[in-house]
Amino acid sequence: MLTWGRCCGKPCIRGMRLTVGRVLSQIGAGESIEELLVDYPYLEKEDILQSLQYAAWLAQGYEIALN
Repeated sequence: MLTWGRCCGKPCIRGMRLTVGRVLSQIGAGESIEELLVDYPYLEKEDILQSLQYAAWLAQGYEIALN
């Protein structure tokens, strides 16, 4: 589950002070999901998968009307 409002308004994972961007940058640098789970033992595999889904959603360029 992604949470807003912590970490200067950046999306973070389950209310923790771990941003989605940090997780994605480590995956982009070649770290595996298993390595991330060792580095951050409080993470679950689902947290990482949801971060990837969020990145895919952003890459598709969807816009949300806020009126």
